[in-house]
Amino acid sequence: MEEKQMPRLSSYRWVILAIVCLMDVASNYIQFQVSVLATQIMPALHISTAQFSSLLMAPMLVAVVLSLPAGSLADRFGAKKVVTVGCIISIIGAYGRLIATNFAMMMVMLLLFGVYMSILSTNTIKIFGIWFKQDTNLAMGMFFASASIGIILSQLTGPLFSSVKAAYMFSSTLLLVLSICWVLFIKDAPKGEKVPPSEPVTKYINIAVKSKKTWLVAIAGGIGQAASMSFTGILPQALINGKAMTPAGANAIASAAEIGSLIGAMLGPAIIGKMKKAKPIMVVFVTISALAMFMVAYLSGSGLLVIDLVLGGLFGASAGPILQSMIISFPEIGPKYAGSAGGIVGMTSTLLSYILPVVISSIAGQNYALTFMIQATLSFTTAFFVLALPDANRAKRK
Repeated sequence: MEEKQMPRLSSYRWVILAIVCLMDVASNYIQFQVSVLATQIMPALHISTAQFSSLLMAPMLVAVVLSLPAGSLADRFGAKKVVTVGCIISIIGAYGRLIATNFAMMMVMLLLFGVYMSILSTNTIKIFGIWFKQDTNLAMGMFFASASIGIILSQLTGPLFSSVKAAYMFSSTLLLVLSICWVLFIKDAPKGEKVPPSEPVTKYINIAVKSKKTWLVAIAGGIGQAASMSFTGILPQALINGKAMTPAGANAIASAAEIGSLIGAMLGPAIIGKMKKAKPIMVVFVTISALAMFMVAYLSGSGLLVIDLVLGGLFGASAGPILQSMIISFPEIGPKYAGSAGGIVGMTSTLLSYILPVVISSIAGQNYALTFMIQATLSFTTAFFVLALPDANRAKRK
C-alpha cells in the first residue's frame, strides 16, 4: 500500500507519546533507585542480599498478576481511566517509601508502586496503536528507549542527593507531577475517531487468549527479555571474576550495553520499517545480538568488549519494539482487544523473566562461558518466532 493511502495521524499523538515515555522514564528511575542507593538502603532496613534482590524486582512482580486484568479493563473502560487508578495507588507506594523502616514495609510500598508500571506497560500497544496506527513500531521504539533513559538517569543522579529520603521525595514528586499531566492531557482516541462499544471484560480476555499469534509474540518477548535480564545481571560479576576487572571498570563497561540498547530502540524500528520485508533484517539483527552476547566470554581487551556490548545492545533492542507492536495488526486483535493481548504479553514476559534466569544459573553456575552460551542460544531462538509470525511491514501496510 502506498504511503499516501495510510491513515492521517493526529499531531496530538506527540503529546501522548511524550507523556507515556516520561512516565516510563519515571517508573524505571524509581525502580532502579533501589540499586543505586543499595549501600545506604541495605543497612538502614537491615536486609540481606536476597531481600535486596526481592525489593529490586518487586515492581515487576506485580505484572504477573495484574497485566491481563489491567489490559482487559482498559479495553472495557479506556486506558486513561485504568492507568489513572494505577497512578493513584503507585503514588501512595512511592511516597510510602519515606516511612518504610523494614523489609516488609518497603516490599509493600514497592509492590504498590509497581501497579501503574504494570498497567501502563500492558496498555502501551493499545495506546500507540490508536494514536500512531501504521507508525506504532516507531512509538514502541521510543517507549523501549525511555526505560534505558530512566535507568541511566537514576545512576547519574543517585549520588547527588543528600539522603535516601531526599531521593525518594524527588522521584515521588516527579511521579505525582507526571500523573497530573496524564489526567489533564491524555485522551483515549483522536478527536472524531469512534471508540468501539464496550463489551463484558471476559469477552476481551477470551478473544485475546484464543489468538495463537499473540501467544507467539508473548513467548518470544519473554525469552528475549529473560536472556537480556540474565545477561545484564551476570555481566559485571563475570567481568570482575572472569577478566580480573575492578568493580568500577566492570560497571562502566557493562553500561555500554545499555547505551547500545537505547540507540537501537530509537533507530532500529525506523530502519526496519523502511524495508520491503521486515523478517529478514529482524532475523539478522537477532543473530548479531546473540553472537555478540556469546563473544563476551572470549574477548579480552576493554575496547573490544565495549564495541561488542554496544553492538549487542543496539541490534538486540532494534527488533523488540516491532515484535510487540505487531499485536495490534493481528485481525483478531486490533485496537479493540489490544489491551488484553498486551496483558498476555506482560504476564508471560514477566513470568519467563523470573523463571529462565534461575534455570540458567542452576545449569551453568559460575561457568561464565557456558552462561553466555545459554543466554545467546535463548536470544537466538526468538528468530524462529519472528519467522513463524506474519511479516511486520506487510501487516503494517495492510
